[in-house]
Amino acid sequence: MRFFDKYRRGLSLVLAVMLFISLLTPAYAETSRASPAPERKYIKWVEFNAPASLMKNLIDLDVAAHGDPSAPQIRWIEALAYLAARCGGDFSKHKAAALNKLLDARKEGKTMAELTTDLKDYPYYLEAYTAVLGALVGEYEAETELAGRRIWEKKYGLRAYFPLAKGFDFSDYDDFGAGRSYGYRRKHLGHDLMALTGTPVIACESGVVEELGWNQYGGWRVGIRSFDGLRYWYYAHLRQNRPYAEGLERGDIVMAGDVIGYVGHTGYSAKENVNGVKESHLHWGLQLIFDPSQKDGENQIWIDLYALTRLLENRRSETIRDPETKERSRAFGYREEVPQNRFIPAPKEAGEA
Repeated sequence: MRFFDKYRRGLSLVLAVMLFISLLTPAYAETSRASPAPERKYIKWVEFNAPASLMKNLIDLDVAAHGDPSAPQIRWIEALAYLAARCGGDFSKHKAAALNKLLDARKEGKTMAELTTDLKDYPYYLEAYTAVLGALVGEYEAETELAGRRIWEKKYGLRAYFPLAKGFDFSDYDDFGAGRSYGYRRKHLGHDLMALTGTPVIACESGVVEELGWNQYGGWRVGIRSFDGLRYWYYAHLRQNRPYAEGLERGDIVMAGDVIGYVGHTGYSAKENVNGVKESHLHWGLQLIFDPSQKDGENQIWIDLYALTRLLENRRSETIRDPETKERSRAFGYREEVPQNRFIPAPKEAGEA
């Protein structure tokens, strides 16, 4: 009997230990299992409707402040974000008094941090509008003619150019969101500038050629990414046979105001070099990319460019024509700093257009 008593006690101890281990194991497994990486938060939608007149006013104030320390120190995108936060992004509700109040507060020495403490949406508008407008204003060098000779001048101001060259007519209206039916029903996610075939197409912003070639919707097209990688400028329906500026290649760095191609009406065809679009025009688009998944994914962000068209329509690059090659190039040089950590296009996969 003593043997069986010892046996039962030993067995009970073994079972108790096994039960303890079985209870402990799931908890241990939960704590030892690798935690999933937190989802990176990024902006997934931007509606940009700031009036061109307001943007021009703020740019003028920014440029004045840059050259005069006694002037109200205004950074134009910060000011625009402040005004958007006050009117909820609906600039039809914007009042001139709001800007005057901002200017008076800056004159008194109040910082933007102090002025935006109670504006909970200010950080969103600042990030979103910086993505849209970040490189439009800044320092650059421009070639100019003085007393019969050309010189370079350092400047601060509007760096972006209108996407059609100086001296070439165009017409447009706010067509963003209009219906399109080729291939499938969809909304127009760009801005059409109606112009004659052969009109030189201009790089609006300095950047890197990311896409170059045929797209059945856009025809011959160029896609240029900003140096910071946030903006993808899309120029489509370029000229048949000779769509691009001579020598332009994927990966090239272009400066704002450079000739990158010529207006045409190619596209709406799976076959290359087809004039499938009825009227000659430039499709000009701007995509914002806060996360790599947005570039070609389902959650793309495209901006209505009508207001930027009005802002830039008098800032046009002058071009000259080579009588031998019949190619056009900019008449006056322009340069700005190219950051070392600039955007670099990913290598093309085999078979990609």
